[in-house]
Amino acid sequence: MKKVEIFDPAMCCSTGVCGPTVDPELTRIASAVYSLEKKGFTISRHNLTDDPGAFVENKKVNQVLVEKGPDALPVVLVNGEVVKVAEYPTTEELAEWFDTLPAELKEKPRVRVSLNINN
Repeated sequence: MKKVEIFDPAMCCSTGVCGPTVDPELTRIASAVYSLEKKGFTISRHNLTDDPGAFVENKKVNQVLVEKGPDALPVVLVNGEVVKVAEYPTTEELAEWFDTLPAELKEKPRVRVSLNINN
């Protein structure tokens, strides 16, 4: 079974729905990852803001960052090998790697919203 790891740039959330505008690319990748996880596939994302240790510990990702800087993010690994730099995998690539259909990778993750209202 394939293992895919996505090393994201620093950001406040992985879904793309935070901030004043929605990033459709982040929304697409979040949906695909969520769908693959629900199917039991091995796929993970590491956000530079929340998990900087993963970027240091992974020698291949660390090398990309040393050579190209943070603009090289996202970095995508399949079975430990760098397959993409500075862009997310397409839905079609993810479907091919996991032998599934692109249409099956569009389930939306649930986003928790917390309101803190002070009187």
